[in-house]
Amino acid sequence: MRVKSILTEAKQIDTAVALIQLGARLQVLESETDLSYERLLRLYKEVAGKSPSKGQLPFSTDWFMTWQPNIHASLFLNIHEYLNKVAALDEIDSVIKAYKLYLEQIAAQCLTPQLSFTRAWRLVKFVDNGMLTMTPCNRCGGHFVTHPHEIARHYRCGLCNPPARAGKGQHAGSIRVPDGPKCLAA
Repeated sequence: MRVKSILTEAKQIDTAVALIQLGARLQVLESETDLSYERLLRLYKEVAGKSPSKGQLPFSTDWFMTWQPNIHASLFLNIHEYLNKVAALDEIDSVIKAYKLYLEQIAAQCLTPQLSFTRAWRLVKFVDNGMLTMTPCNRCGGHFVTHPHEIARHYRCGLCNPPARAGKGQHAGSIRVPDGPKCLAA
């Protein structure tokens, strides 16, 4: 029989609280902690003030290949890979820190985040399992999320080669150049 450590349990609760605050689904909490389902459910209701979303987690690599999600996913994954190189963090802690930095960068540019925490977590799992990878753009040199068999020599990212209708709409997420720090007042 394994002896439970109060410190280990406290760390797991802290991790679960951080995940809930970032909008993680209950399945992510179950996967990343050793806390029981019942305990996580009570914690989720206490922290979020509501019951967790039901249903399956998104499981498609194709979502990350569309234009705007690819740019956001690539930003997040570059941050995540950098943190893994420079800091000795547990895997879930590096995902949490990378996602917080992603949100800061998006807010600084007055953009709406396209990547939920659950999708960011799933993206890391896809990369770890070889279902997605990073490929450098042959024009700008930035590294972008691609399928593993992308021909790197001819790859052009969505920033260097945007789709024809990219940024034409007025809805959130369309390309625009902010005229000053208006988003700071919002």
